[in-house]
Amino acid sequence: VQLQASGGGLVQPGGSLRLSCAASGFSLDEYTIGWFRQAPGREREGVLCISYFDRATYYVDSVKDRFTISKDKVKNTVYLQMDSLKPEDTAIYYCRETKGSCYDTLWGSWGQGTQVTVSS
Repeated sequence: VQLQASGGGLVQPGGSLRLSCAASGFSLDEYTIGWFRQAPGREREGVLCISYFDRATYYVDSVKDRFTISKDKVKNTVYLQMDSLKPEDTAIYYCRETKGSCYDTLWGSWGQGTQVTVSS
């Protein structure tokens, strides 16, 4: 089971980014994928999750109406589309997997993550 997060970068406020979480060694039909982030000086928090049965769950209200999650089962990749980005979205973003639902407490490792910086 391995996940690789990518797609981060520097973007101006109001801009967009799409993060990718490429899965290998398992099928997205069997695992739930969550996006998490850690901002400077803050604890890690959950952002958005998509279950193995394709239900999306938002962990934080601040990204509703701005972030969406989707999966491409052919590419075995989960995407986090981030629009109307704000400076407070600046963080390292991680994707992790679990065999349970988005509310499961047992998740895979953190990995390296991908840096998102929102700044003018």
